[in-house]
Amino acid sequence: MQQIVNSLQPVKESLVNAWEAAWDRGQVDALDEIFHADFRRISKKSKNVTTIRELKQEILSVREAFPDLVTKIDHLLVDEQEQSIAIFWHTTGTFTNDLQGVPATGNTVETRGSNLMEVQDGKIISEQVTWDQSELLEDVGVPSLKSAFESTDDGVVVDDLSGVPNLDALKGFNRQFITGVTVVTTMDEHGKPRGLAANSYVSVSLEPPLVLVCVQKTTSTYASLFKSTHLGINIMSNGQRDTVGTFASKGDDKFAELEWHQGPNGSPLIDGSAASIEAEIKERFQAKTHTVFIAKVKHSEVAQLEPMVYKAGRFYDGAELTAL
Repeated sequence: MQQIVNSLQPVKESLVNAWEAAWDRGQVDALDEIFHADFRRISKKSKNVTTIRELKQEILSVREAFPDLVTKIDHLLVDEQEQSIAIFWHTTGTFTNDLQGVPATGNTVETRGSNLMEVQDGKIISEQVTWDQSELLEDVGVPSLKSAFESTDDGVVVDDLSGVPNLDALKGFNRQFITGVTVVTTMDEHGKPRGLAANSYVSVSLEPPLVLVCVQKTTSTYASLFKSTHLGINIMSNGQRDTVGTFASKGDDKFAELEWHQGPNGSPLIDGSAASIEAEIKERFQAKTHTVFIAKVKHSEVAQLEPMVYKAGRFYDGAELTAL
């Protein structure tokens, strides 16, 4: 008996119209005309599964970040025997507003991808995509640390035998780790110095001279730091306990009562620090609530002062190991 194959030509035409309406004009409800009620979208990269409602929200958030977004379908291949449609496309737009906590850069971004859609009863029931917002952020220049975006099991667990420590245990572990104290600084777009206290500083390598700092996205300095080309890292000395308090606060002008000078590339370097460096920001990695900055050291200053030490919420004299 010969199998009846449904023509996909009507679906193809409706798909092109709905695609352009949703992605280019933000008319996301146009997707209801072509998607099955049980539609699911699967990212081949992250394995995340998205419903039509979530897809609509993603389109709107991308369009808010890129208001002039224009998408062009390069190729559209129809396999009527398999009842599938493959789309190859590229898109351009200006990064005008923030996206997923990443500050807008004003740069024009081009990204491209492909979608494989399965059709059932004249509607698209599933879609496998090579592109998601993490791909877009990579094109912006901000790749994501994949482990930070792994989905968690929200089901009820009576006995956790996985061996993975709970949040309190992890905090207890971190409290046992002794670090120095740094103030990370930069200049904002108006030429005003900005900074925050941080102990998540690491020397990555000496050759090349790379360093790492991790900054929470909700801090007031974050947007300025993200947009900057250079940053300063100041290791606090024993005499700067008040300075640490200033930069751990939410004050608007943290430099008002400080003596500081600029490095060769303009980054604020704080007088009285045990040591300071200025570094060129080379890479930014998204880690959900934080961004990891990798920077190459361009200038360093070292003073004959003892550094401050931090452990379990308390500060210590780096020479005598007595409480400050």
